[in-house]
Amino acid sequence: MTHGHAELAGLFAPDAVSWLDAALAEATAAAGRDDDNVAAPWELRFAAAGRHCGQDHADAVRTLLLRRAGATTATLTRLYQRGTAAERRAVLLALPERVTGPGALPLVEDALRTNDTRLVAAAVGPYAAAHLDAHGWRHAVLKCLFTGVALDTVADLAVRAHGDAELARMLRDFAAERAAAGRPVPADLHRALELTGEES
Repeated sequence: MTHGHAELAGLFAPDAVSWLDAALAEATAAAGRDDDNVAAPWELRFAAAGRHCGQDHADAVRTLLLRRAGATTATLTRLYQRGTAAERRAVLLALPERVTGPGALPLVEDALRTNDTRLVAAAVGPYAAAHLDAHGWRHAVLKCLFTGVALDTVADLAVRAHGDAELARMLRDFAAERAAAGRPVPADLHRALELTGEES
């Protein structure tokens, strides 16, 4: 995610390096010239990153493009709303670096309404830990359990769960519902309950 240009270029074939250089030049040229309603040329590169640089490196390439372009919350929102799941994931992963306040929370909340585990996992990172209120954060934890996203993905889980009696109640209710339906209780649930300090 935090790879720089030189590190990425060392991983790519010459044609991908040429594409990356051109994409970064376009993003740099657009910095500071954001238009809420018009997609800049580099945004097309953002969408095409996986095709040109490989899916394994797409998140890193997209994050670097966002950095070079100085992407604002408005730009991130536009890219998220118009993007594929992979593009939305990249936007979510970039939030801690690009947005200092709660202005991008609607993107996190949208991702948490989906059942796409890639988006859910990306949504519960450091940005959510810093800005989701207690109610929203508790439901994010439950969403991870419901969709099978490992709680190791939840940033600052131990800190935010500690002493949270309401989270403990919600976890116990969820476990009871699963048991009543004859479904297994995720092992992560018991760990989260322990972190609250409200095991009994």
